[in-house]
Amino acid sequence: MVYVQKSQTYQDINFLKSQKFLSFTKQVDKTHKGVVDGVLPAGSIYPANDETAEGITINDVDVSKGAQPVGVIVSGHILIERLPVKPEDAAQTAMREVKFYDANGKMIALPAASAPIE
Repeated sequence: MVYVQKSQTYQDINFLKSQKFLSFTKQVDKTHKGVVDGVLPAGSIYPANDETAEGITINDVDVSKGAQPVGVIVSGHILIERLPVKPEDAAQTAMREVKFYDANGKMIALPAASAPIE
């Protein structure tokens, strides 16, 4: 079956600092927090922008017709200021193999871990 719909234009913003990265395929649907008008934009935190973060989506994905696969970067070098939403401190800490850089290309230190609650 072929779906025909109105043509849309998307703006691709390169948030990768390096061409080398590792991504795995995950499944997303329209219930994901970052979905806007049926599309989960590239650079979204997967699955959530908190301590459960696994990585960053590599491409836009249209989930308006149902769940779709999306590539999730789990290891790589990312320009943090070009992401659609800045990762929370807990998300940055959870994504251990993703390195973040500022606009000048300087690596951003991981947020300080909070003391465990006793």
